[in-house]
Amino acid sequence: MNAIAPVGVNASAFLDRGDVKGSAARRRAADFLRQAGLPRAGVEAWKYTSLRALAGVAFAAATQDVDPSVVDALLAEIETVSGLGAAAPRVVFVNGHFDAARSRLPTGVRVSTFAAEGRIGDDIDPAGDVTTALNTVLAHDGLVLVVPEGVDAGCLLLASIGVAAGGVPISFHPRHSIVVEKGGRLALLDAAAGQGFYLHNPLYDITVAGGGHLSHARVQVEGQEAVHLAVSHARIAAAGLYDSFTLTLGASLSRHEVHAVLTATRACVHVNGAQLLTGRQHGDLTSVITHAAPDCISRQTVKNVLSGQAHGVFQGKIHVDRIAQKTDGYQMNQALLLSDQAEIDAKPELEIYADDVKCSHGATVGALDEDQLFYLRSRGISGDVARSILIRAFLHDVVDLIDDQRLKDSLNLTVESWWKREVV
Repeated sequence: MNAIAPVGVNASAFLDRGDVKGSAARRRAADFLRQAGLPRAGVEAWKYTSLRALAGVAFAAATQDVDPSVVDALLAEIETVSGLGAAAPRVVFVNGHFDAARSRLPTGVRVSTFAAEGRIGDDIDPAGDVTTALNTVLAHDGLVLVVPEGVDAGCLLLASIGVAAGGVPISFHPRHSIVVEKGGRLALLDAAAGQGFYLHNPLYDITVAGGGHLSHARVQVEGQEAVHLAVSHARIAAAGLYDSFTLTLGASLSRHEVHAVLTATRACVHVNGAQLLTGRQHGDLTSVITHAAPDCISRQTVKNVLSGQAHGVFQGKIHVDRIAQKTDGYQMNQALLLSDQAEIDAKPELEIYADDVKCSHGATVGALDEDQLFYLRSRGISGDVARSILIRAFLHDVVDLIDDQRLKDSLNLTVESWWKREVV
């Protein structure tokens, strides 16, 4: 096997520095990266997304020592788009490091950092995939948040800011752990922005206990030089709900994986999202939803709006264990292509081992409806405005799926801000 160096990172040297402190999980992840390297042609999970362009890049370790005016400007941009208000609780990370001075910690919850606790749990396979393994080897900081039993923790902004200066590419790998205990509730708006050439590789370790409710909206508006490789691992217990939404607008290359496991009866997960890509952007939303218990529900709707030479990817898999009778799983991917050069690859999958289930999946691809455009133009509406109306109508249904109104309003503000910047 001709392995490719894992994103320019010498995992062996990292282990030798003593940063790992004997962690079995880090050693296993490093061994996996040494053997596998970056995904190559023929690796099914990465069939439509190539990381070969990163193989020769020597990413430097990221520091928090960056121009404060740049950080403040990016944070102000995030806060403006979020619409949560200047006094809203927020946790800020700059180049993967916790920024206590710019954070306003929430009350009623337990907050710590990965740098302070320094532990990697056993719930996630450290060698399960490249993004997970890379984060496991190199994670140094991140949010550790626990919502206690029965507590409604309100809405929290998690702001991740990346700044690469001086022409030196950097990488940072935050590891966020979020636990919602029995009957707890949290609405988390997770926004990433930045400038310069860097690799942002966050991992989310999410646990929703029985009757818990986590609404998690991810907004990725990073700079056009950035690379964003994220992975979420979620476990949902009896009658719990993990309602997630990923909105991808930024980065030259992005991929967000969601691995969700419904572990007990009446657990529910939503893995919705939208990608709005222009130019030569490449965006990949990949999910694996495992029904490991009876009478559980999963819902996934992903929409793509692609112009220029943008390339969108959707890979969604619903896996139903033999024990998971009465499963209700739904999956839909839709793409709107605004140019002849735009491209979408869609691969919905069902893998079912139970015999009493209700599962469906589908995909559609198309352009703007010329009849609808003609109708609007005939009413005196300009071509650009008519296109805008139809595109927003296409996106409205998926944004409306998120159940927390505060997060829904934030996503609508973000889409509106993107629309004002871009000329489709």
